[in-house]
Amino acid sequence: MSQKRARPPQQDGVLVLDKPSGPTSTACLERIKRTLGQKKIGHAGTLDPLANGVLVVLLGQATKLAPYLTEGEKVYKGSLELGTATDTYDSQGEVVSTADWSHISEAEARAAVLAWLDDTSQIVPPYSAAKHKGKALYALSREGKEVPEKRKEIRISGAEVVSIDLPRIDFRVRCGAGTYIRSLVHSLGMRLGCGAYMTALTREHSHPFDLAEAHSLDDVLGEPEALAGRVLSLDRSLPHWPRHTLSERDAALVKNGAQLECGAEGDEADDQGRIMFLSPQGEALALAQKAERGGATVWALLRGLWRS
Repeated sequence: MSQKRARPPQQDGVLVLDKPSGPTSTACLERIKRTLGQKKIGHAGTLDPLANGVLVVLLGQATKLAPYLTEGEKVYKGSLELGTATDTYDSQGEVVSTADWSHISEAEARAAVLAWLDDTSQIVPPYSAAKHKGKALYALSREGKEVPEKRKEIRISGAEVVSIDLPRIDFRVRCGAGTYIRSLVHSLGMRLGCGAYMTALTREHSHPFDLAEAHSLDDVLGEPEALAGRVLSLDRSLPHWPRHTLSERDAALVKNGAQLECGAEGDEADDQGRIMFLSPQGEALALAQKAERGGATVWALLRGLWRS
C-alpha cells in the first residue's frame, strides 16, 4: 500500500508557475490549494485558458503583494490566423465569419502588427471576466444575452512579427497590465478586412519574472516536498524594489503602526519613493512609501507583511 505524501505547510511567497494551455488560471490555483494544502492563495494577473506561460502565484502573506506585481509590463509571444473571426477572438470560440485573405501582402500584414503600437484603447472581448452590472461578460454571452461593448485604455510598448507564412503570423508584444492580446488580434483582422483569431499565446514575462524561472504545474503538484524550495520568500518576491534593514527598535515601531522619519535610507527608494523594510533577521516586514507629514518626510506604511 502506498503511503500518503505529507502536504507542505502554508507558504508565504511567490511561486512562478508555467501555466499549461487548457485549464483556467483559477483551476490551476484550485489544484495547488487542494493538493498542496495552500489555503491562502491568489495570483498577479490571469491568463486565458488557451494561454500558457508565466502565472505569478501568490501564497500566504504574498497575496498582499498583488497590486505591486500586477502593475508592471508583460511580454507575450503568440500566433494568429487571418481569414476567420470567432466570438471569443481565439481558437476556442465559435466561428462567426470567414473572408478571403489572399489579397493581403506580407508587408500589409507586418504593418498591421506594428499598428498595435498606436493603439491606446481596445474592445473588451465579450467572453471575458470583465463585469457589467456585477455580472461577468462571459456569463452574459453564454446565456445569449446582449453584451454591451466595453472599451479600456491600454499601453503597447513593443510589437514585432517573429515569423510570417500567411495566413499565419507569429508575433511578440510588450504591453501594460490588463491588455487582451486576443482583442489586438481581433482588431488586426478588422483593420485588414478579413478577420483574424488567435491560435496560441505564451506569456514569456510578467514583470519582474521570466518564463525561464517558472515551474510546471505537474512538477509542483507531483513533488509536494519540493514546494518550499520553489517558492520565493517574501523578501525576494519584489526583486525590483530596494530593501532596507531596520533596527530592532524601528521594526517594533513599524509593527505598532508608527511612522518612521525618513533618513538617509530615503536615497535608496525607487522612483515612486517606495521601499521594502526588512527585520533585523532579514525577513520581509513591510512596504513603505515616502510621504510629507507636518513638514517632515516620513515613511507611510503601504502593507505590513509580518504574520499576526
